[in-house]
Amino acid sequence: MDFNMNEPVPFDAEKTAQIAMHYREIIRLLGEDTEREGLLKSPERVSRAMQFLMQGYEQDPHEIIRSAMFTENYRQMVIVKDIDFYSMCEHHMLPFFGKAHVAYIPNKKITGLSKIARIVEVYARRLQVQERMTTQIKECIQNTLNPMGVMVIIEAQHLCMQMRGIQKQHSITTTSDFTGIFEQAKTREEFISLIGKK
Repeated sequence: MDFNMNEPVPFDAEKTAQIAMHYREIIRLLGEDTEREGLLKSPERVSRAMQFLMQGYEQDPHEIIRSAMFTENYRQMVIVKDIDFYSMCEHHMLPFFGKAHVAYIPNKKITGLSKIARIVEVYARRLQVQERMTTQIKECIQNTLNPMGVMVIIEAQHLCMQMRGIQKQHSITTTSDFTGIFEQAKTREEFISLIGKK
């Protein structure tokens, strides 16, 4: 099943029912009455919500880039910053969310700017850890476009830290990863300077 993130998700009825069955049992085990009016349709709603939130498993991010690749003699930094995303921590299945900043320096090939945001969305819509998501975005762009270098910075808030555990409400986690020309400190500093400008 291939989801288009700009269109309603086509839910598979059998899959939705199976997931709902498990959520109904979870609700019961937590001590609630699954026959209570407010909860009667909750398992199905949660099932559809989880399929929407996990739709990244159904998409190929490499193919997204390949669908809009162009030859262009541009060899300066291309930056798409402040890409909003929502993901689910794989450890507690609670949301983490924030912004991704992505840069690459083309080597004869560029991709549509919206495709960079789509790649972030595909990897975010999976059970994730922020560190892996950062690297996956970097590797996808590097392996598909073969640019002179890629750098990804992600800043996120994690509800597993805010709602439970240490319960620190305003902490931000920042991760970064880079390849190629971004291994030079001067190039990284230029990127960081540019994403900081409003």
